[in-house]
Amino acid sequence: MVPADQGGGVMRADLLAEPVAGLEEALDAVEAFDRVLVSGLLRPQPAQAAGLAELAGAVAGSPLASRVAEAAEKAAAGTAGEDHFVALAAARVALLGSVHDALTSQLDEATGRPRGEEAAPAPAERHAVNLLAAARSWLCDLARAGWQGIDHDVVSGAAQVVSAMLPDPAFRRLATVLDGFAAELAASCPGASLDQVPVRRWADLWSRAALLTVPGAAGVPAIGTATGRLLPLGVDLHEHATAAQAQVHAVFEPADGTAPRLVRATVSAPKPDTVVGVGVWQLLRPHMSLLTAVSEGRSVDLVDMPITAEGDLLWSDEHARPGEPADPFATARVALPTAVAPVTAPLDRHPARIAVPVFLEGYEVHTDDESLTFAVAGHALAVDTDRVPTAGPLTPEAVAASHACIGLVRWDAGAFRLQPLAVETTARKKTVAVHAGAWAGGTKDKAGVKAEKAATDAVAVLRERAGRLLRK
Repeated sequence: MVPADQGGGVMRADLLAEPVAGLEEALDAVEAFDRVLVSGLLRPQPAQAAGLAELAGAVAGSPLASRVAEAAEKAAAGTAGEDHFVALAAARVALLGSVHDALTSQLDEATGRPRGEEAAPAPAERHAVNLLAAARSWLCDLARAGWQGIDHDVVSGAAQVVSAMLPDPAFRRLATVLDGFAAELAASCPGASLDQVPVRRWADLWSRAALLTVPGAAGVPAIGTATGRLLPLGVDLHEHATAAQAQVHAVFEPADGTAPRLVRATVSAPKPDTVVGVGVWQLLRPHMSLLTAVSEGRSVDLVDMPITAEGDLLWSDEHARPGEPADPFATARVALPTAVAPVTAPLDRHPARIAVPVFLEGYEVHTDDESLTFAVAGHALAVDTDRVPTAGPLTPEAVAASHACIGLVRWDAGAFRLQPLAVETTARKKTVAVHAGAWAGGTKDKAGVKAEKAATDAVAVLRERAGRLLRK
């Protein structure tokens, strides 16, 4: 919520608790189809036929109706071809896209924030169709085998396709999905021995990859340029065993005086699994102009910075220079309420992609042994402190003691949840801001300096060992 006398309005937290018509039915149909993929479609059983029929019924009123109905019938009979599997994947993606759109519309209404217009993607190049066909053939083999039927022979079929695709930038998006998917499957072979199957995740990867094999589906986002002032709000840090990514959420004020926009700037780096916590920032610091601005609470002046229609800045330090001090909480109070939200590309419309910046203050904090909740105008909003990174000074305790918060509203496990990016709390009778990304560009904080030194020692050892291996 933003005080009305500061140009904002109150976020309608009550709207986030209202049920969305048709949402449960759409998710039930997706879940039914996901169960079909567990056992596979080589020899379909009656239960799988029912799951396929439920998926077809969920899109019966859409342009996909006839194709999906035919695909479900053929798959239930064990005679589905590649086009039928693609149609089933399209139905699944469309249902999750409808859930995404319904939830983002609910969030738009709750925040009162305008949304930008959708832009047509740049046309994809249509060449090397044989590579797309090879990838599609492998994905169909997976669907027939099912997750419980995978073995190393089935999974290894992706290796040659990925190797052929990776050198070509036009296929790199699909190649990356296939490569990561195959690696997860290989680590889980044989499927018959799995105690638990990541049903939703593997179905997500399968259906996305299947649609990307359709010629022209992988159109790249339209690229423009951004000139103006970038006002960071906070950093969402993602860590994986082999990679790290910092996604800066910000408000962009165009130099031409048009409406401010919500944008994201993402920087990534590969990492060894032994580098964790504060050490991750050292791997990301080649992008110092962005991370330093976040740490120091400064704006960044952009000149012709590449930007997609979906609001993603393609960061290049050549197009950025440090700006004036800019308090993220001032930005959140004044500029965030009227910033235009970006649209989402069709293939990216998935509930897991929802991450909407909001500013809250004047809430009540409720805690118990397992959860933390903000009561916003009397309505409970769960706080996801598990997403707070260990690479900064923000802690669950600081969140629990806060009276103002910048965060991302996400949708998880059937409900909206708040991921804190920064909070204002009181220390020694003074208001103090604590940011998750405060140590991104370096720090003088005692705890940060200590953690930074330990991380520096670990990274130095790894670099020395890597250099020794290269010399050999």
